[in-house]
Amino acid sequence: MLGARLRSLREATGISREDAGYEIRASDSKISRMELGRVGFKVRDVADLLTLYGIVAEADRAPILDLAREANRPGWWRRYAEVMPGWSEAYLGLESAATLIRSYHLHLVPDLLQTEDYARAAVAQTSNPGTMSAEAVARTVEMRITRQRLLTRPDPPKLWAVIDEAALRPRIGSAEVLRAQLAHLRELAATPNIVIQILPAEYGGHVATGAFTILRFAEPELPDVVHLEHLTGAIDLDRPEDVDRYEELMNRLSVDSTTPDGLTAHLDRLAAAIER
Repeated sequence: MLGARLRSLREATGISREDAGYEIRASDSKISRMELGRVGFKVRDVADLLTLYGIVAEADRAPILDLAREANRPGWWRRYAEVMPGWSEAYLGLESAATLIRSYHLHLVPDLLQTEDYARAAVAQTSNPGTMSAEAVARTVEMRITRQRLLTRPDPPKLWAVIDEAALRPRIGSAEVLRAQLAHLRELAATPNIVIQILPAEYGGHVATGAFTILRFAEPELPDVVHLEHLTGAIDLDRPEDVDRYEELMNRLSVDSTTPDGLTAHLDRLAAAIER
């Protein structure tokens, strides 16, 4: 976000990367990396660039300098480095900055919507099953629950999740765990910033993709990002042609899924079908 803001200010004044780099005793490639968010920020450098770009009023400078300080602050997820896959740190940073999170989930309830018991069962069954220590499972679950605070912070993003009905069948944990998870989804759906839809079984087979997430940000200069996870890592797509394809698919999935008003009845039917 900070890099995009600095780039828009520089371009608005017609100043080259070379001239901007000279101002802060750096190269044009350093300015490029700053504007792409691929390097740390010195508050002094940001202050000098703002002066160069004509941003001199304190009321205009203060929010951007605050953003520079925030950009250098370690994310909460650093506390869980020992149980985090290396690729997830970049995604968690994007997720925490997003204003809209749209996602489709095929096999599991999304992490942001899981109960603690469901999360524990999911981690134990799907994350190198049989090889994770009890402590690692507990730390991973703790991290997942901490991550969910994103949805209850003072300025929460809007979460719009489409969950394939296959993910709500009794495969994770016990019947009681799944029944409690369905009840949790019902409660969360009543939250103003959360929309949950279920893709019925008769439609799920036509989706020629796995799970994916589309992130949108408040800064108009930042493109939407599509996040895709696979067995050994993840990729993030931001080319307009790629993002457009996934947004079209997301819209089609939403049309084929239950309406928000019909969610409760659908969850009740699934809960009633769970054998004790």
